Amino acid sequence: MQQVFKQLFYMINAIALNNLLLRKDVCSWSTGMQLRFNISQLEEWLRGKNLQQSGAAQTLEPLIQAAQLLQLKKKTSEDAEAICSLCTSLTTQQIVKILNLYTPVNEFEERVTVAFIRDIQTHLQERNDPPQLLLDFKHMFPVLFHFNPSTITLDTIHIPASLNLEFLNKV
Repeated sequence: MQQVFKQLFYMINAIALNNLLLRKDVCSWSTGMQLRFNISQLEEWLRGKNLQQSGAAQTLEPLIQAAQLLQLKKKTSEDAEAICSLCTSLTTQQIVKILNLYTPVNEFEERVTVAFIRDIQTHLQERNDPPQLLLDFKHMFPVLFHFNPSTITLDTIHIPASLNLEFLNKV
């Protein structure tokens, strides 16, 4: 069950983050707040079902960081350093894309300046990120089956003649 929820939460993360990276209308401070609230509800649900050890919450980390990126101040060099230290699960390309798409929804917010985005790129240039923008939502985690040895030994098994398995020999 834990593996199923890890896969499901990864798909939620990938689809939500891809939508964020492709739609300018959702890159805003208020969307960041809504995302963070919804993610906290999912995390609370995992705790309530005792699934916190499943790794499902960790698959949401890129989406959590994207939501925080939308909520952070984006003006000074100190803000750029904070963003760079916080957004470790996002690639440089994803961070820059979100900042480029950021759209203020009220008069208290301002667009992200080109100078600020260049500052971010300068801070992140030593990262060796893959040149990937979108997440592969079809990615499948390997399924692990735990081995439980049987208490029955093979020499105690009787094979019925009706199965027509005479070619099997007990050794």
